[in-house]
Amino acid sequence: MRIVSLEERTTSIASDIRNAFVDFSKMTVSVVRLETDLLRDGEPVVGYGFNSNGRYAQGCLLRERIVPRLLEADPSALANDAGDNLDPFRMWDLMMRNEKPGGHGERSVAVGVVDMAVWDAVAKVEGKPLYRLLADRYRGGDADERVFVYAAGGYYYPGKGVGELQDEMRSYLDLGYDVVKIKIGGVELADDLRRIEAVLEVVGSGERLAVDANGRFDLATSLRYAEALAPYELRWYEEAGDPLDYALQAELGRHYERPMATGENLFSMQDARNLLRYAGLRADRDVLQMDPVLSYGLVEYLRTLDAMRELGWSPRRCIPHGGHQFALNIAAGLGLGGNESYPHVFKPFGGFADTTPVKGSYVGLPDVPGIGFEAKGELFALFSSLFG
Repeated sequence: MRIVSLEERTTSIASDIRNAFVDFSKMTVSVVRLETDLLRDGEPVVGYGFNSNGRYAQGCLLRERIVPRLLEADPSALANDAGDNLDPFRMWDLMMRNEKPGGHGERSVAVGVVDMAVWDAVAKVEGKPLYRLLADRYRGGDADERVFVYAAGGYYYPGKGVGELQDEMRSYLDLGYDVVKIKIGGVELADDLRRIEAVLEVVGSGERLAVDANGRFDLATSLRYAEALAPYELRWYEEAGDPLDYALQAELGRHYERPMATGENLFSMQDARNLLRYAGLRADRDVLQMDPVLSYGLVEYLRTLDAMRELGWSPRRCIPHGGHQFALNIAAGLGLGGNESYPHVFKPFGGFADTTPVKGSYVGLPDVPGIGFEAKGELFALFSSLFG
């Protein structure tokens, strides 16, 4: 078995939205197509991958370093022992050849994009949905049939007031979501509190609302927000300070009893392990949001889960960032606590299969081989337009 082609395309997901730290006016995504020489129903098995929102396209890294290492390798170095499928772990090692330890920045995204395509192809070769393949390999066949999802939105838009924010939240409830998330930190505290109270009027209780500061605050501001947020009893308070400021996170945890969430901007097992060692997070309530595709892919995510278990954490505390079908399959197959969702933004990459509506903030997965991109019409149409 060999790779026939491995191509990258850059496409835009630009919009007028912003969070407390960045706007998305020039946001791009890398999409890759991995074609194998194996045929199914007369067609070659093809895997697709892309990076999550919030990180820009990785075309240069992919074209100059990551992709050539795979295309130049002996085909036997890419295959499993039986030679009848790709081996994601061997391919990961090849992608990381001649890369120094540490430096977990943009390369983690480039590797993650290809890793997604590899797992899509591997599951298609076996004729299984990815979540079934993962459950068979790592949970004795025990897969979650439904996954908890929440609607991430509440961005700052030009000219968007409280009334429009409430309308957005109502639209999520109409789509079947019971839990929503909004951004904070992009305006003054008093204005954010008005936004929070307006959303609570729609969703009904703090347990149904999470807030996300996107790493904007220093310690003093983090604590000031914590004091103001405490009476609302929110679902969680997310990424108050810089994602690598473990001391800030630990101090915040000494003052804020409700659940906190972080991890989406950590890009390796080592970073995640240090977070759990030094950031004062609490395994009985806090949420870990590491995004598999942004952090070297599923191969590395499996190592991260092993490190978590060694430190006393359950995979159920993981609710990955990203809002895409790859993380959804991982959540169902490996028994995570849920998955993010983007009903109205980052289209067509956000969201799930067209045939699996959200009900009570839970969603099922399609019974199609691979990650299920073919069951999401708008996204697969984009893939076809990019690659022909």
